[in-house]
Amino acid sequence: MKALGVLNKYFFRYKYRLLLGIVFITISNVFAIYPATVIRQALDDVILGIETLPIFVNSALYPDVMHEMGKGLLFFSIIIISMALLKGLFMFFMRQTIIVMSRLIEFDMKNEIFNHYQQLSISFYKRNNTGDLMNRISEDVSRVRMYIGPALMYSINLIVLFVLVISSMLSVHPRLTFFVLLPLPVLSLAVYLVNSTILRKSEKVQQRLSDLSSFVQETFSGIRILKAYARIITMGIRFEKDADDYKSKNLDLVQYNAVFFPLIMLLIGISTLVVILMGGYEVYNGTISPGVIAEFIIYVNMLTWPVASIGWVTSIIQRAAASQKRINEFLQTQPDILYPDNGLVHLEGMVCFRNVSFIYPDTGIQALSDVSFCIHPGQTLGILGHTGSGKTTIAQLLLRYYDTSNGQILIDEQPIQAFHLPSLRNHIGYVPQDVFLFSDSIQNNILFGLDEELSDLERMERVVNAASIANIHHNIVDFPDAYLTRIGERGITLSGGQKQRISIARAIIRNPHILIFDDCLSAVDAETEERILTNLQVVMKGKTSLLISHRISSLKFANHIIVLENGRIVEEGAHDALLNIKGQYFELYKQQNKDKVDNYQS
Repeated sequence: MKALGVLNKYFFRYKYRLLLGIVFITISNVFAIYPATVIRQALDDVILGIETLPIFVNSALYPDVMHEMGKGLLFFSIIIISMALLKGLFMFFMRQTIIVMSRLIEFDMKNEIFNHYQQLSISFYKRNNTGDLMNRISEDVSRVRMYIGPALMYSINLIVLFVLVISSMLSVHPRLTFFVLLPLPVLSLAVYLVNSTILRKSEKVQQRLSDLSSFVQETFSGIRILKAYARIITMGIRFEKDADDYKSKNLDLVQYNAVFFPLIMLLIGISTLVVILMGGYEVYNGTISPGVIAEFIIYVNMLTWPVASIGWVTSIIQRAAASQKRINEFLQTQPDILYPDNGLVHLEGMVCFRNVSFIYPDTGIQALSDVSFCIHPGQTLGILGHTGSGKTTIAQLLLRYYDTSNGQILIDEQPIQAFHLPSLRNHIGYVPQDVFLFSDSIQNNILFGLDEELSDLERMERVVNAASIANIHHNIVDFPDAYLTRIGERGITLSGGQKQRISIARAIIRNPHILIFDDCLSAVDAETEERILTNLQVVMKGKTSLLISHRISSLKFANHIIVLENGRIVEEGAHDALLNIKGQYFELYKQQNKDKVDNYQS
């Protein structure tokens, strides 16, 4: 129950619903218990009437006696039916408060988890797979809701009913009540012994479900690779094996849950038998009336489902505790990147790296070593290097996905840690190397980068302008639904070049102060690249820009170029100056532009 303690804040938030639900549970149980007393009285009256009826058989009063007995039975029947209807009405109110409260808390929990997920750092997502994240916000939250709703409702109902029933039984016959409640300690011991096992097995079931969800999510995301390598049957066999393991652990848990119900029903049966035996003995001695036996049997049967539900409720609570423990692990995870609350109003765009070194915390790989450079507002920096040289790491540090291991990053001569991070990122347009598009329309994917409140016409004008600059407009208008064309998951229906150009349009539509293009033209041909770069020069005017590439043709417009090798700057300067050095930059240029180099050397 310790893991479930974090839910107390939600109970306090919806305390009036909870208190009202408890009131409705109490009232419905009062109406449920009262008919037992009526039945006792009715049975005693009927028995008394049957015993005295022979006296009036040959009397003129016989019809009147029969009429009075009928009226009495009708009166008792009306009371019982009325009590049942009122009980049903308040049970409806009970569910409308407790169960609705559980749905509201479920809604709040999912929002809290989702918002917390978004606050966590990039390193968190590298350590945890998507399937597990999804399982905790869906399956685990659903299991916790079962505790907040049905389990809580039945637990309160059981407590209230026990108090009312035992009070009523004690008021009628304390000695008989004692014998009826004798099996309860055995029941408590059984619940105690099985609880820990159910909790342990519930945690294993939830973990296997997370693993299974992760496997399925990864399989469907990489379905093209699976088909290309003809691994459909192999993955099917692996899924069947994992699913069978999940099934086995579930069945193992079910076996323990199945112990509860028969055990509880046995104990209830024993209580009923005790009522009949001990009650019959008391009736024989004349200490109680036969109606008391009927009343006690009704009380015992009233406790049948609430007591029988102990096993079910216990299972729900244990599963919820296991799920909440998994949820708490993520909710208690704090972001690695912290920032002040002050919003960023204005940004000039001067960027400086001073002796920056960086080691990836998860792998221990050193990506940058003592890197220093400055970009003045309105200038463009080109970053060139082979794969793994640290180019993308510079972009990620500037976006503050990570903090530097050593050195300092300054923006407008202030440490990057001094800026409100969401505000800073709102001033940056980023085109990542690994393009991600949402399963939505092309228009909405481009508008994703726009925060301004504009009319529909203005928004569309901005979308078309951004698409034209990215040299994708002519492709979009050829689609059947043009800008309203829906693309598949992660843009699967588009080519690599089309996805890159839509990503460029998404970055420039927001008109940011800093632009970062991380190898975003690798999937387009030379002619398209030339057109896009020509268009981008207009957009980049007056903005601080970083052009990251392994192709020199993408960097020739940059004011300054740095060449990275193994995380270090080995050369830097303007395009012509680097060619004159005839070092590594020149060698790369020679490999990529053989014809031009021959002319250059001649």
